[in-house]
Amino acid sequence: MTNRTLAEQQSAVSLRAGVFEKCLRFTRARDLIEAGIYPYFHVVESAQDPEVVCDGRPMIMMSSNNYLGLTSHPKVKEAAVDAVRRYGTGCAGSRFLNGTLSIHEELEQRLAEFLRKDAAIVFPTGFQANLGAISALVGKHEVIVIDRMNHASIYDGCRLSFGQIRKFKHNDMQDLERILREHPSRAKLVVVDGVFSMEGDIAKLPGIVQLCRQYGAGLMVDDAHGIGVLGADGRGTTEHFGLEDDVDLIMGTYSKSLATIGGCLAADFDVIDYLKHHARSLIFSASLPPAPVAAALAALRIIEDEPERRERLWRNADYLRAGFQNLGFDTGVTQTPIVPVVVGDEERALITWRRLFDRGVFASPVLYPAVPKGMALIRTSCMTTHTMEHLDRVLEEFEQVGREIALID
Repeated sequence: MTNRTLAEQQSAVSLRAGVFEKCLRFTRARDLIEAGIYPYFHVVESAQDPEVVCDGRPMIMMSSNNYLGLTSHPKVKEAAVDAVRRYGTGCAGSRFLNGTLSIHEELEQRLAEFLRKDAAIVFPTGFQANLGAISALVGKHEVIVIDRMNHASIYDGCRLSFGQIRKFKHNDMQDLERILREHPSRAKLVVVDGVFSMEGDIAKLPGIVQLCRQYGAGLMVDDAHGIGVLGADGRGTTEHFGLEDDVDLIMGTYSKSLATIGGCLAADFDVIDYLKHHARSLIFSASLPPAPVAAALAALRIIEDEPERRERLWRNADYLRAGFQNLGFDTGVTQTPIVPVVVGDEERALITWRRLFDRGVFASPVLYPAVPKGMALIRTSCMTTHTMEHLDRVLEEFEQVGREIALID
């Protein structure tokens, strides 16, 4: 090691400290904790059921994406336990090498059939599926076009790609066409959420499909919140619009309706084969463990065998949405079991969350950058397993809090 002067050593220490200086400056979380309105990382001490135990007391869970109530279904839990008994707790390697199990391939075949595509590939998470697909498919001199309100994982996939990133106004077909028209001779991929996870509205897929055809763009739909929820058979946004043959690539996740953790991509065989050999988040990640794979398989069977679960989910969603609107709350543009209550100001949204939390309602405040500035909201989401008593209690507490802080008259 070379001898360095004291000044050189001090300069090196200063540079190293500079990397962490932003950590020292970050006080927002501590400020909110001191103010009693810090809404994150609250420990849930029970299963993701309509009623949970949090901070040692019972609460109505209105923040979960467990739309079909399958995380506690006996068949799902039994399947996970049986998989551990047979395969152990992990795969000890990536899918690319030693981590492909027979149940991985079974789930891929079932997902391809369910989503009506030639093939599917299982990823450790839905986030990684988006990272892997977008960064592998979009190269230099190519363009990726995304809705401004897309999920963060899509944004991060774009950043990892070498393509030009263009964003169009949320669900605005004129703005999408403007961007596509600007790149007539370049390869293009349009990526949208099927269901937008904070606002609860649905992508205008018929218009998007038409524009992609007209301007020669590929189309990928992140259907994390649509699969199991939308469509006559729960196949998602593409089935909802009857456009299953018109979407090139579908991303799904198991952390919503499929009751566990994991993600997938479904497309034509050639596309999936390419992604299996080029998606870095698949090749260089440990394989999804046996238990969630088996749980997703079991949940998929229940979705197909028990359509009444989806019917109850929509009854609950319609009831809750109408209840909020009748009380005078602004629920935005929601069309799904995601039912936001728009507050506007961030501090006011945090105060709203705190008062609801104190009254036994577990709902989520959503702030910038998850929503635009000035559009802070309280996100609620329905489950099949919510009863009318649960929803009536939630509406009562929202009404009381809404009147206290003048959200409603």
